[in-house]
Amino acid sequence: MKRIAMIIAACCLMMTACAQNKQGKENNMKKTLVAYFSATGTTKAAAERLAKETNADLYEIVPEQPYTSADLDWTNKQSRSTLEMKDKSSRPAIKGTCEKMANYDTVWIGFPVWWYTAPTIINTFIEAHDLSGKVLNVFATSGGSNVTGSAADLKKAYPQYTWGESRLMN
Repeated sequence: MKRIAMIIAACCLMMTACAQNKQGKENNMKKTLVAYFSATGTTKAAAERLAKETNADLYEIVPEQPYTSADLDWTNKQSRSTLEMKDKSSRPAIKGTCEKMANYDTVWIGFPVWWYTAPTIINTFIEAHDLSGKVLNVFATSGGSNVTGSAADLKKAYPQYTWGESRLMN
């Protein structure tokens, strides 16, 4: 009888250890975030596809002051987007921050390409978060540019971070 009790106790201990090991592995699983800025909805659609493909959480980078179609008129030298892109120190305000950034190991940062690079609101997002220890990937949408220059500009501006791949998602 004692022997059966000892076998049952040993089995219980092994099952508990296995359950704790499994839980530890689940807690150490890498999590991915797709953070995106979309002025017209095109980048949002790409972000949703990417999040589904990578089983990632979504986070929208929302400007405090929404962009109007007049703001986005790249042919107008006085439009908001033109003025922001001319001023490399421009940091358009965003609504809030991603409160759970610490939970992610990989962050995809998405945006429409403006003037061959990332809109300055992307700098606002990057500077508002601690991205240390994460792999940062870039995805972009564009009517005619590629993502190479945008990714290179971000890597140059933020060399302290680990940069991974980049994708053009039209």
